Amino acid sequence: MEMSTSNTEKRLLATFLFSNNNFQTELFCFNSCNFVNCINKNVIKMKYLTILCAILFLLSCQNVNKSSESTDANAHMAQLLADYHLDYLEHYPLEATSNGIDGYNDKFPINISESYRQKLRDFYNKYDSGLDSIDRAQLDDMNQTSYDVLAWECDIRLRELDFPTHLTPINQFYSMQNTIGQYASGMSSQPFKTVEDYENWIVRVGEYLVWCDTAIANMRKGMATGYVLPKMLTLKVIPQVEGLSQGSVEDHLFYGPVKFIPDGFTDDEKENITNTYSTLISEEIIPKYQQLTAFFKDEYLPACRETSGIWDTPNGGEFYQHRIKYYTTTSMTADEIFELGQSEVDRLMLEMEKVKNELGFEGDMKAFFADLRTKKELTPYTDPQQVIDHFNEIHEKMKPQLENLFDMVPKAEFEVRRTEAFREKSASAEYSSPSLDGSRPGIFYVPIPNVREYNILSDEDLFLHEAIPGHHYQGALQQENDSLPDFRKILYYSAFGEGWALYSESLGKELGLYTDPYQYLGMLMAEMHRAIRLVVDAGMHAKKWTREEAIQYSLDHEAKTESDIIAEIERYMSWPGQALSYKVGQLKIRELRAKAENELGENFDIKEFHNLVLSIGNVSLAVLENEVNEWIAEEKGAV
Repeated sequence: MEMSTSNTEKRLLATFLFSNNNFQTELFCFNSCNFVNCINKNVIKMKYLTILCAILFLLSCQNVNKSSESTDANAHMAQLLADYHLDYLEHYPLEATSNGIDGYNDKFPINISESYRQKLRDFYNKYDSGLDSIDRAQLDDMNQTSYDVLAWECDIRLRELDFPTHLTPINQFYSMQNTIGQYASGMSSQPFKTVEDYENWIVRVGEYLVWCDTAIANMRKGMATGYVLPKMLTLKVIPQVEGLSQGSVEDHLFYGPVKFIPDGFTDDEKENITNTYSTLISEEIIPKYQQLTAFFKDEYLPACRETSGIWDTPNGGEFYQHRIKYYTTTSMTADEIFELGQSEVDRLMLEMEKVKNELGFEGDMKAFFADLRTKKELTPYTDPQQVIDHFNEIHEKMKPQLENLFDMVPKAEFEVRRTEAFREKSASAEYSSPSLDGSRPGIFYVPIPNVREYNILSDEDLFLHEAIPGHHYQGALQQENDSLPDFRKILYYSAFGEGWALYSESLGKELGLYTDPYQYLGMLMAEMHRAIRLVVDAGMHAKKWTREEAIQYSLDHEAKTESDIIAEIERYMSWPGQALSYKVGQLKIRELRAKAENELGENFDIKEFHNLVLSIGNVSLAVLENEVNEWIAEEKGAV
């Protein structure tokens, strides 16, 4: 029989033996890992057995206490996370709606007001302090990861509140008037299935109109203190708001839900909804957008800055460095981002040169790009539905190969849709997550503002990124993962989510795609696009590049049309730092896969690696790296 002891028991037994002089001559046979053998050899005398047994009894009690402490810590952590999730939904009810969580569809906080920003500070400080009361070492592995995730979340969100982002609440790309417009169409995540749903939307819109008043007041404060948009962005906002300030009620975007009233409603209910929505649009919504239009044209535009980057606002450099951390979850500097981008651009230019030569094109790369932008074979469509059909064909083509790389597949349905007309001129392709209850599918939105100019060069790559196995697999599997606490099912960090989606683009050949050299070139072009983002984003926001310099750099290094490039550059102007997350995240996932392949050799299983990355939820890159390193160590130990 062999008795093993813990390190703590070894230390206590050794202390006991060394404290008894009668035993010091007998220590030569003491083996803390084989205590019973010593007893069997009669080295330890009977008079000490009672004492030693007492010590072992106390140690067992200590282990019970530790187990109890661990149970208490995990229970405390579980309660903290549950409370955090519910409090979070109260503060961010639009996220609840977008994830299909009932009970919040009538709520619309004025999240740009000073009072609300203070509520957010109190909220994050409360849970940051709550973590201080928990001994992380007593938590199990999942709760330790959740502890780290929540600690990061509280820290980065509190830091965001140090900057007056509420003074520039509206831009042309990613701000509330576009989000609410999607909801207003009746075709997004705001539900319109019951009479109560229709009533909830009336309440929510009423609060949105108050939000608009607050936005105007804030922008006036921004005008007085130097926090204003670049003029070129305001010129893009004006037609967005002006388009909703005119026209007939029946053709208005906010009339959309009336067109989709369920057949099961009574005639009185239908009539009441129609009248209520018509009055709301004619007497409140259209006048509010007229007010916004006049404000932007007459007051705000003349006060806007000519510069492109956030550096030209108070504390702009410090804010940009924060945004780098916020979106990449790293401590990289703007210079490091810029240099990484240049290095990746140079590497990808060499790869594209090889494909150019393979295709037999004899001109230089600029001429090659120009040819790709206008090549008839790459702009074959005359009807927007043909674009949607093409993406569905790509899906069917790759389906047989998916099981070679993945054995975790989301239950949620998926579909491809055209981006709504009111925003598609300024929109990029994007993915919208399914609802948690499965009632709404994951949606891949494709902007098609001019179908005759729609270029299919990167369509296979784009589907891998926005749809499968990119955002749809990552987002839907995260939502469906019951081992995650609720708050982590809806948590999103761009470095992880966009990094995974960009990594997914590189899987095309393994999934039976990129057999056409133009589609493979499209993948290189798409990766080049993300590398360019590192250069132009840091260039404008840290190195004082102009909009025009950023546009020209893009034209020199990729084949997108000039109109597409302008929309992209203006996106980066409106959203400092977000575009950095793609390449930084992708490179980290590639690095971790390469490390696993190298260290595990023939025991590396690509499906197991993908399972790991897709099962931990959306986390910072540091947490991801730690999880992969632990997995590698476990796999090596199991061999």
